[in-house]
Amino acid sequence: MRKEDCFYLGKIAKKFSFKGEVLAFLDTDEPELYENLESVFVECNKHLVPFFIESSSLHKNDFLRIRFEDTNTEEEADALIGNDLYLPLKMLPKLTGNKFYFHEVIGFEVEDKRLGIVGKIESINDTTAQPLFEVLNGSVEILIPMIDHFLVKIDRENKKVIMDLPEGLIEMYL
Repeated sequence: MRKEDCFYLGKIAKKFSFKGEVLAFLDTDEPELYENLESVFVECNKHLVPFFIESSSLHKNDFLRIRFEDTNTEEEADALIGNDLYLPLKMLPKLTGNKFYFHEVIGFEVEDKRLGIVGKIESINDTTAQPLFEVLNGSVEILIPMIDHFLVKIDRENKKVIMDLPEGLIEMYL
């Protein structure tokens, strides 16, 4: 399985028991969706390796207590600490309306109600306090804050993000 075909689920944070169990921090708003997984991909040495789950349960809201098949000792669990967990993209719950996954809108056009087509979303920068659409207009990169108030509609059928942007935001780039 390639990393591009998967989404980041979380990270194995620490050992839980003397029998090889681990606690994984889940990077999701709905951890209960992932409580009964059969398997996950664990990133080991930059490769995704399938690990089958013998048992799992939610632990303190954001953690999943996992017992992997063939991981029976503290030493085996130690080797997994700090590794990232991934699942195939097809396992993401479908979003509707104006909710979207970041990877889903890459390549969509941004259309402003006032200015029309602004450009195409090349990527999303979520390393800042406010996530930003990185939009390419010709050779000019435009950074548009992902603010719910600006978002009018996610048009999946026509691959467009329709926005009502404040006057001057786009103009300062062009």
